[in-house]
Amino acid sequence: MKRGEQDNQVLVVSRRKKVALQFVVAMVVTLMVQAAESLAAESSPNVIVILTDDQGWGDLSFHGNDNLATPHIDKLAKTGVSFDRFYVCPVCSPTRAEFLTGRYHGRCGVYSTSAGGERLNLGERTIAEHFKDNGYRTGCYGKWHNGTQFPYHPMARGFDEYYGFCSGHWGHYYSPLIDKNGTISRGNGFLPDDLTDQVVSEILESNEKPFFIYLAFNTPHSPMQVPDRWWKKFEDKKLGLVGRKTGKESRQHTRAALAMCENVDWNVGRIVEALEKSNQRDNTLIAYFSDNGPNGDRWNGGMKGRKGSTDEGGVRSPLFLNWPNHFEVGRQVGSNAAAIDLFPTLASLSGVPVKSGHPFDGEDLSAKILGDADQQPDERVIISQWKNKISAKSGVYRMDQRGDVYDLSIDPEQRKSVKPPGEVQRRMTAALKKYESEVSSSYGQDDRPFLIGHPDHAMTQMPIRDASLIGGLKRSNKFPNSSYATQWSSSEDQIQWDVEVAEGGLFEVTIYYTVRPEDVGSAVRLTFGEEVLSAVVAAGRVPDEVGRVEDRYPRVESYEQSWGQQSLGSIYLTQEAGRLILTAPQIAGEEVMDLRLMTLTRQIEDQKNESVNRGQ
Repeated sequence: MKRGEQDNQVLVVSRRKKVALQFVVAMVVTLMVQAAESLAAESSPNVIVILTDDQGWGDLSFHGNDNLATPHIDKLAKTGVSFDRFYVCPVCSPTRAEFLTGRYHGRCGVYSTSAGGERLNLGERTIAEHFKDNGYRTGCYGKWHNGTQFPYHPMARGFDEYYGFCSGHWGHYYSPLIDKNGTISRGNGFLPDDLTDQVVSEILESNEKPFFIYLAFNTPHSPMQVPDRWWKKFEDKKLGLVGRKTGKESRQHTRAALAMCENVDWNVGRIVEALEKSNQRDNTLIAYFSDNGPNGDRWNGGMKGRKGSTDEGGVRSPLFLNWPNHFEVGRQVGSNAAAIDLFPTLASLSGVPVKSGHPFDGEDLSAKILGDADQQPDERVIISQWKNKISAKSGVYRMDQRGDVYDLSIDPEQRKSVKPPGEVQRRMTAALKKYESEVSSSYGQDDRPFLIGHPDHAMTQMPIRDASLIGGLKRSNKFPNSSYATQWSSSEDQIQWDVEVAEGGLFEVTIYYTVRPEDVGSAVRLTFGEEVLSAVVAAGRVPDEVGRVEDRYPRVESYEQSWGQQSLGSIYLTQEAGRLILTAPQIAGEEVMDLRLMTLTRQIEDQKNESVNRGQ
């Protein structure tokens, strides 16, 4: 063979080798990409966090309560991971703040359950924001309870979708007024079922992105309303287990609460069924817990305290984590854990990096969940606070608000205080001192106005819950949430909101109200600084009472009414802090109206409009 022919043959062989090598490299790259995509999918599970409202640790058959049956929730525990000692706050909004931020609620501006004290500071970054930043579609359904007006609203805190109510409790559970993505809508049927319908729709929706869903049920919080399907089982049921305080328990209230818990269980089953139907169950991590102790003196494992208490019964909650093929079936974690741990733990398990934000008070528990770390009660100190009541838990010991210490390993009912080992006493005392210095020293100090006119959202809700009532005006109930202003009979009476206008502009004002036919025609005036809007109360809905028929047990909060709506016209608000004041200069009858809510909706305009009614 000639030299040239040999060179050509070598060149051909070389080219063939090069092509083959390129093919191999391409195959390797393809396989690596596929593996990376598979790993990414594996490390980006769907996440569903289910939070119940006023369900105690003992309100589950999994914890030994044979007064009811909760098979779907029990299955989450039996086929997943359960926590023996998981702690939340004594009441609603603080627990929600701690879950959302991984930080003690006192750091986050939350110190109350109403009238602005429930708002989560705007400097806090939420778990939803972090999941959204990492490619998740996010949805919140149910009771928010960490701020109503933008940018406190859930859609300004990392959630793409919102369907529920932002208040601490809602006055009626059957097709009530609903906040749907920042607008006022009407629900469809029994609220927990409606919320579940929304979640099921989200699960079944075809979307390449993983989802992060926060489902905050409104039950078994009062009003004690539940459909006949569940009530009939409990209406005359003989209950074997009783509450710790003999003679304090209302059996009818307990029956209603347990019926509501069984309804929640049914809805949890519907969610799991939807995941299975859509072939997403194996890649969905479910977390289930409650926001505080039970809202009644019913059976709770004999523990001391209920909702509102910093004793064990007021702050111990179930926590079940379930992710098929990822967690050891039936694993129980014995270490102390708390709501502040959920953010870092769920982010870690899901492969979601936490890039910024304030330091967590909580810990990443993923190693204990996966069986890679000691799960026994440790030396960590967890603080529980509600107003001036503070307790601490470390290992098996709880120090109560009076400084008495109990060994829960031998005295789970906190019957007799003990003198703990010196290092335990010193550890809890030091932790409490540090907490009081960093957190509780400023607890309840609040000068935040209510924000209106946020540029990212058209409508601002101003409920009577957030108002000050001046003169003879009365709130419909001592509990501000879901209340309304009534007995408005004097021109000296005022409804005031301390506000700050985030961005100035022209706003249409709408009221949600009722008025008796003989009282129609009162003149009302809304002022903000020098701006004035005047209108006349038109015929609308007649005052009524909604909810009494559906209640299974007498409530302590306000009943709702069938609220009518009326536009009062438009007012120009300048970008500044001030006071919105609503008065009635002329009263047509005995009373002006009952007022539940006022909304301000931004109108499109380029400059101050001379057609604005200035009360001339």
